[in-house]
Formats: sequence, C-alpha cells, structure tokens
Amino acid sequence: MAKQETNINRAIRAREVRVVDDEGEQLGILSLEEALAAATARGLDLVEVSPNAVPPVCRIMDYGKYKYQASKRAAEAKKKTAKVETKEVKMRPKTEEHDFQFKVKNARRFLDDGNKVKVTVMFRGREVTHPEFGRALMDRIADEVKDIAAVEMTPRMAGRFMTMVLAPNKKQ
Repeated sequence: MAKQETNINRAIRAREVRVVDDEGEQLGILSLEEALAAATARGLDLVEVSPNAVPPVCRIMDYGKYKYQASKRAAEAKKKTAKVETKEVKMRPKTEEHDFQFKVKNARRFLDDGNKVKVTVMFRGREVTHPEFGRALMDRIADEVKDIAAVEMTPRMAGRFMTMVLAPNKKQ
C-alpha cells in the first residue's frame, strides 16, 4: 500500500501521464508537457480518460469529433426506444350500453396500438355518494379488455373522479 502511495505522489509531482495515441497504441508514460506536445504535433487534443489510474491515462484524439459521434449515438439509441403514450377514456356512472361499448372499442384500439389507457369515471352532484357504481363500471371495462390488457393501477377515487390505468400485454 505504501508503495502505491509513493507512486501516486511521484506521478503527481512529476506530472506524468500514460499516453495512448489516436490509433490506440500506447506511447508510454510521458511528462504532461511531452504529451501535450505530441498531441499538438498531430493537430489533436489530449483528453484525460482515466484520472484515477496511476499514472493518469490520457488519449490523443479529436475531442470535437468524439463529442459529435457520442451525441449521434445517443440520438440513435433514443430513436429506437419505444414511446408509450397514455390515452384517456372518460365515462359517467350512468353511461348507457351503446356508449359503454363505444368507449371499450376505443380503449381496445388504443391498447392494440401499444398505448396505455387511463379510464376515468366522472361523478356529478350526488353521484359521488355511490362510488360502487363507478367501481362496477371499471370492473366491466377491465373484464372486456382482459384478453389484451392488464390493470396497471387499480381503480381509486381522487375527488369526484375515479381512475384506473390499463397497460397492453407484452407481445410474444
């Protein structure tokens, strides 16, 4: 342990760095001034890639090009991620059968597209005193789409609204 500490102190005092050139070949341990001179001779930058190593490791590279390629890789990775939206279907506790089927059809379409569906039951006036009607409606919806979706968030009341979130099943 003491040997390593002396190497660290020596590297810091001598300001030595291990240098890797732009083709990936080791140039060895050079003083900081020599490493900077080697980088400027090639018209490139000296970039510290491993500051905690003994001695620190620096690479000769075109830093602007490196940053550009890194941003391109990040953009490409972001492009490939799946974007899941949350669509909403709103109902009332006294929604009639045809309207209910229409809302279920829309929810199925959203789920087939790979989106999550937030089902909201809105209570007005004294309807809020009977949340069991809204719960029954939510259970019917969950039962209608159980072949293509799973309940992600169970029905819960928030003021005059009861909400539930359905997520599409994973495709095989």
